[in-house]
Formats: sequence, C-alpha cells, structure tokens
Amino acid sequence: MLEDSSFAIQPSQSKIFAKSTFFDIGNLVSSQKSGPEVILQTETGKVIIKFIREDIVQITANPLGDSCFVSSPAVVAESQPIDIKYREETDSIYCHSLKLILAITKCPLRITILDAKGNVIVSEGQRGMGYGSSKEVICFKEMSETDYFYGFGEKTGYLNKRGEKLTMWNTDVYAPHNPETDPLYQSIPFFITLRDGKAHGVFFDHTFRSTFDLQSEEKYYSFSADGGLLNYYVMVGPSPRDVLEQYTFLTGRMPIPPKWAIGYHQSRYSYETEEEVLTLAKTFIKKEIPLDAIYLDIHYMDGYRVFTFDKNKFPNPEKMVTELKKLGIRIVPIVDPGVKQDVEYPIYKEGIQQDYFCKYIEGPVYIGDVWAGRSVFPDFTKKSVKEWWGTKHKYYTDLGIEGIWNDMNEPAVFNESKTMDLSVMHHNNGNPKSHRELHNLYGLLMSEATYEGLKKELNGLRPFVLTRAGYSGIQRYAAVWTGDNRSFWEHLQMTLPMIMNLGLSGVAFSGADVGGFAHNSNGELLTRWTQVGAFTPYFRNHSVLESVRQEPWSFGEKYEEIMKRYIELRYEWLPQLYTLFVESNRTGAPIMRPLFFEYPSDEQTYQISDQFMFGDNVIIAPIMEPGKTHRTVFLPEGRWVDYWTEEDYDGKQYHLVKAELNTLPIFVKKGSMILHGQKKLSTNIKDEKLFLHFYYEPNSTSSFTLYDDDGMTFSYLDGVYFKQTFEVKTTLGKIEIYTKTEGSYQPEWSEIEFVIHGSQKDFDLYLNGSQLDIIKEQDRVTALMYH
Repeated sequence: MLEDSSFAIQPSQSKIFAKSTFFDIGNLVSSQKSGPEVILQTETGKVIIKFIREDIVQITANPLGDSCFVSSPAVVAESQPIDIKYREETDSIYCHSLKLILAITKCPLRITILDAKGNVIVSEGQRGMGYGSSKEVICFKEMSETDYFYGFGEKTGYLNKRGEKLTMWNTDVYAPHNPETDPLYQSIPFFITLRDGKAHGVFFDHTFRSTFDLQSEEKYYSFSADGGLLNYYVMVGPSPRDVLEQYTFLTGRMPIPPKWAIGYHQSRYSYETEEEVLTLAKTFIKKEIPLDAIYLDIHYMDGYRVFTFDKNKFPNPEKMVTELKKLGIRIVPIVDPGVKQDVEYPIYKEGIQQDYFCKYIEGPVYIGDVWAGRSVFPDFTKKSVKEWWGTKHKYYTDLGIEGIWNDMNEPAVFNESKTMDLSVMHHNNGNPKSHRELHNLYGLLMSEATYEGLKKELNGLRPFVLTRAGYSGIQRYAAVWTGDNRSFWEHLQMTLPMIMNLGLSGVAFSGADVGGFAHNSNGELLTRWTQVGAFTPYFRNHSVLESVRQEPWSFGEKYEEIMKRYIELRYEWLPQLYTLFVESNRTGAPIMRPLFFEYPSDEQTYQISDQFMFGDNVIIAPIMEPGKTHRTVFLPEGRWVDYWTEEDYDGKQYHLVKAELNTLPIFVKKGSMILHGQKKLSTNIKDEKLFLHFYYEPNSTSSFTLYDDDGMTFSYLDGVYFKQTFEVKTTLGKIEIYTKTEGSYQPEWSEIEFVIHGSQKDFDLYLNGSQLDIIKEQDRVTALMYH
C-alpha cells in the first residue's frame, strides 16, 4: 500500500499537525468547602476537589461549564470520612488532610499538591488546565529534571517513558510491535513518577481517546482527552509500593487465581480437532513435561459462532474435557464478542429480540465484519446484557470448563478504523453515550460479564479469564497477555518492560506469548523465552497457524531437555509464586517488579529494563540475544547468591556473569528466604513436602510469610487458609526460627524442610525455642520442621 512506502513522506503527502490553541480555565470567581470537597468556580468553568483518603485526592474540572460530576467503572473505592482543613487568603486557598496539602492560587487558578512535609508532588506552574480549539480537555504539570515515569499499562519500548507521547485507545495491532507501535490493546491511564527516591501517582480516569505527552516540552508534561471533562486522581506515595496500594485501593485488586491458572499453558492458533488436543496432552504426559491448560482458538467453533463446538472436529467435548481433567489439564476456549448474524443462531436471535446489541441512535443494530463474517456486538454497558452474556457461559461450565479466553474485545472489527463506528450509541444503563466516549471500556465490561458469569455458574470454584483488551480496573476480572507479538529476539527483550509496566499499572497477572505468536521461532529463542516465562506471572506458549510448531519438543532433544527443566522449575517455585499472588491480592504489589520498586533510592535501578525482581529478594537476569553466553548484571545493595552455583556477589555494582544456554541467571539476596515445592506434572498433584531455603547472612534478622489454601475455591475469604510467618535471627553460633500461624486450612503437605545455604561455621538451630536436629551436607544444612 502507498501509505506503507516512501510515498507517504513526500512533502506533498506528509501531514502537518497544527498545534491546538489552549484556552485557560481562567481566574477563580468563588470558592466554598462542602464536607470533603472544595468547589471552585472560575471564569469559564468549575473545579471540584475531593479527598478520597488522607493520601488520595480527586480533581474534576469542566473548563467549559458548570456541571462537574464524572466517574467510570474503573473506580470501585468509596471515599473515607476525612476532616479537611480549609483556609482562604487574599490570593490563595489552602486545604489539606493529614497527608496532602493543596495550595491554590486564584489569578489565574493554579493547583499545587504537596505532601505533609511541604514537598511538591505535582504543580501546574504557569500552564494550568483548560481546553483546546477542538474542545479537547487538557491539564499541564511541571516536570522536574529528575522525574522518571513508569506504568501507562501496555506499552512497548523501555521501562522509563520520559520523552514519549502515549495514546490510550484500545487497538487491535497485528503488525509488528515495535517501540513506535502505539496504542495497543489495553488503555490504563495511570503512571508513577519517581523523583529523588520518592514516588507519587496520577490516574487520569478518562474513557475518551486520551494522550500523555512527556515529549513536547522540556519543563511540562500534559494529559489530555478528545472530549468530556477532566478527571484525575493524585496519590501521594511516598514509595512505589505505597502508590500501588493507593491506586489499587481506587481501582480494585485481583482475586487470588486458581492454582492451575499459574501453571504452564500451551496454545496454538489452532489445535483444530479433539484428536489433536488429546494427542498433544498425551505427548506432554509421555515426555513428563508439566502442563495445566490447553487453549482452543477460533477453529473449535461451529462457523466461528461463540458458545458452540464444531461437532465434526469436536464430537464429544464433554468427554474430552473430563479425560483431560483426569490428567490434570484444563481446557480454555476462546470467546469473542462478535455474534454471527444468523437468524437460526440462538445467541443472535435472542440478543436481537431482547435488544442486547450495540446500535445507532436512529435504531439499526451495528453490523461489522469479524471472524464469523457479518456480526453484531453485545452492549456490555447495559447491566442486563452483562448478566445475559454471563449466563451463556453455562454452556462451557456444563462441559467442565473453568476458564475463558476473551479476544477481539477492543472491540476489533475488520475495517479501516479497526473498531465499530464511533457514532454507535451505548445504552450505558439509561445514560446513553457514544462509542467515541466508551470505546476503551468495552474490554473491561466484557471481562466483567465473563468473570461474573463463570463465578456464578462454577458454584464456588474460582474462574480464570484471560483478556486482550481492558481499561483501569481490569485486574479485578482477568489476566492480561501482551497480544500478537512475534518470534523476534527484540520482542523477547520488550517482554520484560511491558510486563513490569503492566504490574506497575495494577495488572499483576500478565505475560506474553512465549516463543512469539507470529513468524517462526527457533530452538534457542524458544528456550531463552521459556526461561523468562517460567518467572512471569502468566506463562503461556502460543503461536500462529502458519508458523512452525513451537511446543517444547519442536526443535529437538537438546532444547526440549532445557525447556522441560525450566517448566519443571516453574512448578517447584509455585509455592513462592502463589504467596506473591496473595500479596498482590492484599496490597496491589506487582509480582514481576522493576529493581527500582524495591530500591527507589538507587538511581542505577531507574532505567534497568533487562532484569527484574521476582518478589522482593530474587533477581532474574535473562539472556535475550542470540549466541550470547555472558551478560552484565546489576545487583543492588546487600550481598547476593547465585541460585545455581552458590557463589556470593557484592551489591551496588555490576557483574559479568556466564550463562550457557541451559542457565537462566538467578540471584537471591543473602539474609532472605525462598519457598519451593516438589517437581510435579500439574498443579493437580499436591506437594507432600515444602522446602524453605534460607540464604545465611551473619547477625541478621529476616522474615518470610508462607500462604496456602485449597487453590480452587473462595473459602479463603471465610478464613479457610493457612498462613505461617517465619522470622529468622542469626547470631554467633546460633540460628533461631520463630513462627506464627493463622487460618483454619489444613495443608496437604505434612512437613517443611528448612535448608540453610552458605553458613561456613558450626551453629545450633532452634525452632520456637526448641533445638532441631540438623543434617550437614557439602554446601548446605537441612532440618525438618512440621506445620
């Protein structure tokens, strides 16, 4: 096409974008305090400041009118009762909680937010907020030389987004995902700013197409939207961990997933027959490679009709699902939003009769082309539609299916705009809005309908939902993968910062297609990618139909043996991973973390995109280039141990480490603990014994929390869980372990082996004051503990 050639950049063809005229919101005319709110009337519009919590403030502005109420389904938090102090002076207004201060100048209206110590968090400087010549709303903030920006959801490129211009508009992008590819499938308009070791957050809760401009000016950044009102939240931090707690307080946290959902998953576009699926599963069993789920892409359906199976290709899906479950393997079928236009198709007929599909304001239902051909789309902004869609998943749960894969839910349509007409109207529960305004919510609302429907039909079992599209709050309903990547080393490299930034955006349960989706993988690339996947929160191998096969055995025994070992390692680390999922459920902390998250005062961590932390004490530093067997690794303060060789390394410096193809560099911080289970073929097989590994550091105190429950139901919400805290103190000649236990769940494992690494001297070991017998080995000491 001409637009894909040099023709597009001829002087006569290139597009010149005129800079929009900015109209300031003007001077303050009047102000008043009403409970936790401060209401400001300006020359052109209205601003409402509302304290949500002592450390979170919401600012809503209508630069062109009086009405100022706005909300989206992203926010689920209710405001806490707060005593707001308010003082008005001649030129300024001051209002504050215990943790936030707002200093407001009157002429022109400018808002500066400070912490309780008077340190500036965000300030408008000379630019302020207002609107553009096309009625777009915009807000400027001052940018410090020491500001680093993270989050923004699903974005390509490096970890720090300073110097970029980022768009929020859910888009189906099959073309190669390069650093310039923007936007992608998810819109999460939230970011964390790290400045001089302190963090704060900004959430621009806006469902129109929006833009974050960290590029155009040296001293200011801005966020803007194509319509609507300004609505944003500021979170005071001061640590990255605090910001994630504050943001996920607003938008919710992920439920604890079923254990099978965090095992290894195998997918392809497509496994096309029942026979092929069963053969695949039996091959995994025969080769003793762990597996928890097989995915069914669009070819399992009858003519791409959702909620159907092709009876020729899948003659007995219930029997297939039952047989696979006996092997410890679940089936996860794809479900797209497009409903085929077919008057004899019950889903279409029922939806038309009940007025459940998106339509134009004049009345006709919107019809767009997707895999099923001419199709209609459920209007998930309508409560009755979400409930209806949810009940339809009984079709799958009756077969024994517990997980659903939502795809094409941007929503994607095969046309030039890649989505439905912007003039399509959504019911929005009686407050009709255009698709131009609600487009970014479609994937979130579909995921909610799917999750809640499954939850109701599964009678107490935890559902699993995977989604391609979403908005802030998507973590409440679904895991996320990064879409149609490719089998390039560059895409493996992008996997790390993409998943880390998703985690910093509240989406802890995320991953990428291991091996790459499109193009052809190879043995070395797939092996290195599998090593990374073993430590990403979501672990799925997925490939396109026309590509070479990329199951773990596809490139020969040399690579198969290594990949098998790392998939096994995933299962050995599952108790540690599951505990991290529980931490995220409780606090919003990501599982896969950038180094700065744990070391925000160390400037050397701010731009590291090719390493990550697994929890707070493990560093993973993968090889992500062909033929490489060495790489530099930065280790923060403290002492660190090579997981494989037990070699010690000093922190706060770079090290050159060797890593042949069979080695993923892993480092554990001395004075900390990691938890392992036993090697197994699926999460269906329970651990009989756990291994708590302690990396000895003299004269230290460290703690670890072990968490377990049945891994299947929501009974943990009623206290049916097992939580044990270990505190370890090392002194000269003595290691003391103190434990504290809570919860009513009785784990299936019966003992814990305490493994001590790196102690060079004799010592006595005590558990809650009682001496334990120890067994000395060449490089470690072990002792048995019972729960």
